[in-house]
Amino acid sequence: MDNFVYYAPTKFVFGRYTEKRIGELAKEFGGTRALVVYGGGSAVRSGAVGRAVRSLHAAGFDTFNLEGIQPNPADDRVREGIELVRMHDIDIIIAVGGGSVIDTAKAIALGALYDGDFWDFYCGKATPVAAIPVGVVLTIPAAGSEGSGNTVITRLDGLHKMSVGSSLLRPRFAIMNPELTMTLPWFQTACGVSDMLCHILER
Repeated sequence: MDNFVYYAPTKFVFGRYTEKRIGELAKEFGGTRALVVYGGGSAVRSGAVGRAVRSLHAAGFDTFNLEGIQPNPADDRVREGIELVRMHDIDIIIAVGGGSVIDTAKAIALGALYDGDFWDFYCGKATPVAAIPVGVVLTIPAAGSEGSGNTVITRLDGLHKMSVGSSLLRPRFAIMNPELTMTLPWFQTACGVSDMLCHILER
């Protein structure tokens, strides 16, 4: 395997054990307090969350966790994350997972710096003007959220699934270690391939 770095303008860091560089990469954006967002399944079993947290600690970061993000992420967990960011003065968010985890991290990054309800961005009442930096450790290839400025969240009240797009939400870096995807069930991998094709064809 050849490790490489690609910038477009997210910095993609590809290769074996690259998640160990999280602390180094996060430090480039200043700050010392990180919120680690993850689902809790394969991201934990693969050791990706543990390695990311250890790397952040080694770089001098205090870390706080928001775990258990589900597929088709909902606004309740976003609100919980916004509270954590404000309570602990968090200055960078690290998403360890796939599209749902990354989209949740982006919504938190946007909402934490806004005085009103973060849902204002999703229903068109507000336009993004600032966001906390987001970094990614990708554990499933599928949605492409690790390299886009888009986020999709479901509001549980009424089950409205809405999106926001802004260059402010594009992750600053994305760790892409393909070995983290080796433990995925074949069906999950097939779903990811279908997701990629749908996103490409829709455009």
